[in-house]
Formats: sequence, structure tokens, C-alpha cells
Amino acid sequence: MRELVELFVKALVDHPEEVEVVESPGDEPGLVRVDVHVAPEDAGKVIGRQGKIANALRTVAKAAAARDGQRVVVDIIS
Repeated sequence: MRELVELFVKALVDHPEEVEVVESPGDEPGLVRVDVHVAPEDAGKVIGRQGKIANALRTVAKAAAARDGQRVVVDIIS
């Protein structure tokens, strides 16, 4: 999951070397938490207008997690 999110985020930003994606288990069984850390000037590019890019990223991550029988939460942190 981490690799998929990292691939998409690095393609979107101007400073891909500053992208850090951390995957950790969630509070509930079967839940995976993915925290995306980007440079402050790249946060808008990852979020997009009205959050459309962030929502698309979450949708792709949820679809990939569903194949494995998991749930995923993606948080964008600048």
C-alpha cells in the first residue's frame, strides 16, 4: 500500500525527495493507516482543488486495500 501511494504522490509534487509515506496499523483490526508527508509548498498539489486529487488518491488506495481484505485511511500532512 505504501509503495502505491508513494508512487502517485511523487509524480504530483515538485520536490519528490521530500515525500515520506508511513504505513502503520490502524486502531481497528484490518485497518491500515497511511500518512503522507510532503513539503509545505507541495501540499496544495497533493490535495488539489476542493480536495479532488486527495479524494482520488484515497479511492485508489481503498480499491487496492479491498483486494487484500483491508481498509485504508490516507492522511496528507504538510
